[in-house]
Order: sequence, then structure tokens, then C-alpha cells
Amino acid sequence: MSDRVAIRRLPTGVPGLDQVLGGGLPEFSFNLIAGAPGAGKTTLAQQIVFALASRDRPALYFTVVGEPPMKMLRYQQQFTFFDLARVNEAVRFVNLGDDVVNESLQTMLARVVSEVEATNPGLVVVDSFRTVARAARRSLDDDLDLQDFVQQLAVRLTGWEATTFLVGEYQPSEAEHNPVLTVADGLFWLYQSIDRNSMVRKMQVMKMRGQAPIPGLHTFRITGDGIQVFPRVIVAPAEKSGAAAPARGIPPRVRLSLGAKGLDDMLGGGIPAGYSVLVAGPSGSGKTVLATEFITEGVRHDEPGIVAIFEKRPSEYAQSDPRGRAFERAIGERKVGIIHTRPLDLSLDEALHDVVEAIGRFKARRVVIDSLSGFELALAPTFREEFRESLYRMVAVLTGMGITLMMTAELEDSYVDLRFSPHGTAFLTDAIIMQRYIELNGQLQRMMAVVKVRGSAHSKNLRAFEITEEGIVLGKTLGRYEGLLTGSPNVIAGVSQPPNRTERRRR
Repeated sequence: MSDRVAIRRLPTGVPGLDQVLGGGLPEFSFNLIAGAPGAGKTTLAQQIVFALASRDRPALYFTVVGEPPMKMLRYQQQFTFFDLARVNEAVRFVNLGDDVVNESLQTMLARVVSEVEATNPGLVVVDSFRTVARAARRSLDDDLDLQDFVQQLAVRLTGWEATTFLVGEYQPSEAEHNPVLTVADGLFWLYQSIDRNSMVRKMQVMKMRGQAPIPGLHTFRITGDGIQVFPRVIVAPAEKSGAAAPARGIPPRVRLSLGAKGLDDMLGGGIPAGYSVLVAGPSGSGKTVLATEFITEGVRHDEPGIVAIFEKRPSEYAQSDPRGRAFERAIGERKVGIIHTRPLDLSLDEALHDVVEAIGRFKARRVVIDSLSGFELALAPTFREEFRESLYRMVAVLTGMGITLMMTAELEDSYVDLRFSPHGTAFLTDAIIMQRYIELNGQLQRMMAVVKVRGSAHSKNLRAFEITEEGIVLGKTLGRYEGLLTGSPNVIAGVSQPPNRTERRRR
């Protein structure tokens, strides 16, 4: 039995695409880039061309009637990947317009082969191949039909050790019984859709012979740098959120302080490292203050943090910390990273990409998402429909990395029902901290409670708290009252009021 032949994989030069492909583009493969007009097909092809072409193994780019070379170059040179100095040296453009209009497929094949033989390219692109297919339908007396043409083209170019891309305007309904799609080793399908005022672009690698690409649709953006793909995150079974209680013989998780000693005690000694925490409460109840305390406390223990803001601006966020200078100093010292995203066409994978990238840059151990309501509004409408699934994947990926995650969620104070998340996603988190407003003795007060800590005992008390210059200060246990969550509290007969002592953070 002969040794297995290793297939070299080429870096595409498109951020995120190599990951989607499972490690890069197979060398000498015969591929099709398909999609509707304006989906980004030509940009994708040229970005790959300029990444792979060299003087020794140049790229041969055949253009057809749809877009002459001069028109294509005029627009493509606006991207940073485009290098005009390499045109005609490493990237050669050849127009097949006259051949498509006046000649047969046999003559066109001979023209392509002669150009390949003269250039010895490492990369060949035919854009747009759909025009060639239409010409084949017009030429009924041709000795070569479209399927034979595609097969012979694939054999010739593969024999010349060229990696090939055919670019064409195809619809998904044409995927069956199409000779181009049958012969192709790799099939890239680009989609774009408009929902309200948002434009969403997606890519699917429908097949790639010899390797397993990441399945499903992956969002991508076209910017001044070209195309950037945000691979769809696949949650492995081991990455599921919601860790169970530690088994016998396995040491318990390290507990992390949230910055308020009284709250740490209520949690059973702090929050277990790698857990996800939901802080739910109405506007102004102190969610962001607790989040900044959580991040600042991490800095004090040499645990850098990331804060993804979807509502306030970074300058406003620092003001949410009663000791804002400490928070701003941590940002200046690169111990805290801020991600500020407020578009209306965001995807979960794009947001998660930014967070994971920031985690790597800052070596972060703590992450705050503030808030889930703002995050949902930042998503494109098409992604809001699957917000629960998106949130599950985000929590699973970040906690799977060992990150301790805190998310805030704004709730309206309701004394009719008791909810902890407006999205029905509270079950995805490992711990829930509830903040509420209550009225006692004619005054509006803040109240806090720990609803759950998965796999751990925790306090069930309702505690009053204040926000002072020193941060969150927990006060007395409200054990004298009943009905606090109903909006109609009553003093329990025979229960005396405990001393009003506050517990301040350790310095």
C-alpha cells in the first residue's frame, strides 16, 4: 500500500475563512464562488488572489463580458489588499469577452489553456462563469457542451497544478444537477439580505472535498480591508454552560470576590471561577455599579477584565463606578479592555469574535456584558429571533474558556410576577443576583438577593444596600418584613428589627 499523499493547505488571506475551511484552502482544488449580484463574490476572489499570487506562481484572472478589467480594477483598488504594483507582474488580467460572444466553447477552452501554458499560474479565476454558461446555451452546434467544458477545464487546470475559482451568479435552487457544482471540489455560497434597515451578509461552504469545513452559515462584513468572516461557533458537549456540583474527589472551584464582602458571603464565599452570573434589576438599581466593582476587584487580584458595552459610551461607563478614577486608571494600564459596539446589524459571532480577541490581547479572566437588552438591540433583526440560542452559545464558549462572566439585564419592577430575565434565558446562567426597589417607611430603598448559585449553598436573605462613594455597601437583612416582593410589605409580628449595620468591602 502506497503512502498517503498530503494535501497542502493555502492561507486564503481572508480573516476567519481559513478557520471555516478547517485549516485553509486545499492546493490545486477546483472551486466555485456563487451568489446573487452584489454579494461580494469578486471581492472574495480578488482578496484570495492577491494573498496567494507571486512572481514565480502568478495568478491568471479571466474576466468576461459582465465586467471588463479596467472597470473591475477601478473599484477593487479601493481595498487595502489590492496592490497595483503587482498587476501584470504577479496578477495578470485577461479579457475573454470576444471569445464568449463570437467563439465556441471549444475555442474558448483552447484560449484558456494557451494562456495557462504561457503563464504557468498557481491560481486561475474565471469571472463571471455564468456568462460562459449562457454562451453555451446559445451555441447549439458546438461540439462541446457545458458539462464537458467544465470537466475538461478542471482536468487541464488541475494537471497544471493550478488552484481554480469559477465565479458566477447562481441561486441556491440551481444547486441540483448543475455541471459546475458537480465537478467543483469546493463550493462557496454567498448570501445577502436586507431586514428593515440592516444588511446582513452570510457565507456557507457547502462542500470542500478532503476536509470538513465548519457547517452552517457564517456572517461576514465587507470593509475597506476587504472581507472578514466571523466563523459560526460550534458548542462542544464539554463546553456546555451550567457546571454541575463538583464530584467526589475533585477539588471545588476557586471562589472569586465580586468586590462587596457582604455579597460574597451571600454567595457562599464569592462566585466560583468560570461561572456565568446574571445581575437583573430595574433601571438605576445598581447593575452597572456592581459590574464595575466586579471588574475592579479582578484588577486588584491581577485578573484583567473585559467590558462589552452596548448602551453607555466608554466615558460614561467609568462614571458608573463611584471610584471612577480607579476604573479609568485600570483602562489606561491595559488591565481592563473596553469593547463599545452599537451597530444595528451585528451578529452573535461577530460580537463573540471581538470579545475573544480582546480576551487574548488582555489575557483577561473576567468579562462583563452590559447589558443583554442593549446587546439584543445591537443585533440585526434576523438574529434577534434566535437570541436565546445566540446567548447560550456565547455563555458556553466564554465559560468553556475558563472566563468568569457577568451579564446585566434590565427588568421593570413588577409585583405581579417574578422574572429574572426579559428573554427567558435565566436558566442559562450559573448564578443570579436580583436587585429591586422597595418602599419602606415612606422611603424608596434598594434591595438585593441571591436567587441561585449552581452547585453551591447560598444565602436566601433579602438585604438592603446603598451605593456610596466607596461602592456598594450592604445593609441589614430585611427579616422583619414579609411580602417585600409583592409591593405590599408587612411587619412580621413579634420580630424585632436587627441593628442597621453595613458591611463594607475589605481594603
